[in-house]
Amino acid sequence: MLDMVTAAGWPIWPMIVASVIALAIILERLFSLRANVVAPAGVLEQAIACGRAGEGLDALEGSPLGRVLGAGIRNRNGSPEDMKQAVEETGRAVAHDLSRYLTTLGSIASMSPYLGLFGTVVGMIEIFAAQSPTSGADPALLAHGISVALYNTAFGLIVAIPSMVFYRHFRAQIDAYLVDMEQQAIHLVDAINKGR
Repeated sequence: MLDMVTAAGWPIWPMIVASVIALAIILERLFSLRANVVAPAGVLEQAIACGRAGEGLDALEGSPLGRVLGAGIRNRNGSPEDMKQAVEETGRAVAHDLSRYLTTLGSIASMSPYLGLFGTVVGMIEIFAAQSPTSGADPALLAHGISVALYNTAFGLIVAIPSMVFYRHFRAQIDAYLVDMEQQAIHLVDAINKGR
């Protein structure tokens, strides 16, 4: 691996930094976007019980779904529109929190091929710089320029492809969570309004 980094030359270092950042984001999001963390089972039933009893609201706040449902419960004495508005506002904040770092991951996914292309251009420049009108081409310099070009192209794709796959996976996962939260919030509002 170290030989590959050495052969690729200095243009590979920004891609290595980008790959470390992408890997850290992927691992953090895999941990943070687990279903039992975002929308644990039984939270809706617990929220309905809290809304009817008027207590136990603090126990809900441990998950994003609990935050959304808790906002509705806090506004249970208002009109159904007030409850829905509170749920929507908290839902937007939760959606923002769930999407944390995804812009950076998407940027790395779209930027990495360009970094690879930059390394390719640097390698091609080294190839042409190895040409001399008097002595011809130095095979060692030509080989180095080709290796810089190819390694950077390959590494750019190696960073970009998994980054884009995980970016799209997390986007779809967050969208599914938000739809589920919206449905559960509607059930909560209906259950509390029927109990009045």
